Amino acid sequence: MQFFKDLTPGAFTAGFVAVLVGFTSSVAIVFQAAQAFQATPAQISSWMWALGIGMGLCTVLPSLYYKKPIMVAWSTPGAAVLATAGVAGGVSGGFSMAEAVGAFMVSAALITLCGVTGWFEKVMMRIPVAIASALLAGVLARFGMQGFTAAQTALPLVLLMLLVYLLARRLMPRYAVVATLLAGIAYAALRGQLSAQSIRFTFTLPVLVVPQFTFSAVVSLALPLFVVTMASQNLPGVAAIRATGYGGQIPVSKVITLTGLATLALAPFGAFALNLSAITAAIVMGKEAHADADKRYTAAVSCGLIYLVIGTFGAAVTSLLAAFPKELVAAIAGLALLGTIGAGLAAAVRDEAHREAALVTFLVTLSGVVIAGIGSAFWGVAAGALALFVQQYRQAENTQP
Repeated sequence: MQFFKDLTPGAFTAGFVAVLVGFTSSVAIVFQAAQAFQATPAQISSWMWALGIGMGLCTVLPSLYYKKPIMVAWSTPGAAVLATAGVAGGVSGGFSMAEAVGAFMVSAALITLCGVTGWFEKVMMRIPVAIASALLAGVLARFGMQGFTAAQTALPLVLLMLLVYLLARRLMPRYAVVATLLAGIAYAALRGQLSAQSIRFTFTLPVLVVPQFTFSAVVSLALPLFVVTMASQNLPGVAAIRATGYGGQIPVSKVITLTGLATLALAPFGAFALNLSAITAAIVMGKEAHADADKRYTAAVSCGLIYLVIGTFGAAVTSLLAAFPKELVAAIAGLALLGTIGAGLAAAVRDEAHREAALVTFLVTLSGVVIAGIGSAFWGVAAGALALFVQQYRQAENTQP
């Protein structure tokens, strides 16, 4: 099979790092979202099954078919919205799991509509590459900074990983992330910082919840979930695709349609929202994953296969990944994303005509500001587009005789 011929240790490591970063950084929020709807332990495990299977299939199948790195993840801001709205809403002080599932399906139907019609992709294609690159750099820069702020609580670990990364980049650049991750794991193991407990690898059984559609759940859960998923997840996801050179090669609308249909099918089992990834996509789409851009799909497929294992074994694998120190996860994420952050910034400021608007986009996105429940990714693009419009409008007026 061509996949195994193209696969390298670096590509597989990039896929593993993507899982490690994407999973451990937000799995607690998913648990909180499930608990907001009074989920039983079996239902929480079912959520992990549905999300793992959904992310895995939506990543593996299109990546193998198109031979491009296509990354799908759950909606972290969507989980945060559910965690808060689930407790506050409903006539009895909270929405039931059945109402939540109904809201998941409504949101999924709206996302599918955006994919089928191509509306979202058409809007994104009108955004200049400089703005898209600045958006991606702003989203990733926060993770880059967290990698170094982790030194406040784990200075020796972070310094060791930084030193190994720099040496490996000079001596064996293709395996820099591999060497850095192994060095971090070895140090944490020797220091007794791997908090792995007794783990029983048992299969997770999906739990079906019959949906209940109510007006209050649609307004309070479905619409906010749809908006934040499109604005805070799919929008930077498309930016990652364009900024890393895969724009026009990955059928964005078809992938969004796939995520919507997969969510629709898996929602009764706990898949609340699947979408394009930005952070983990940047890890598998960069040069660190594979020197050959046409073979980076193997990193995405590796990530998807690990997601499938997570879905199959549910909470057992969750606890295994959670065994890594949070500083190690932050450091490897920051170092793995350095190349993509640099490339994004370079593309953002290359064109002088778009430079200021791109910097506005970068800074607003980096700020992490949340307005009306919508994250900084959307507001960064909005601010950059406004700046670009004002500059071009003023320039056009000044050139008039």
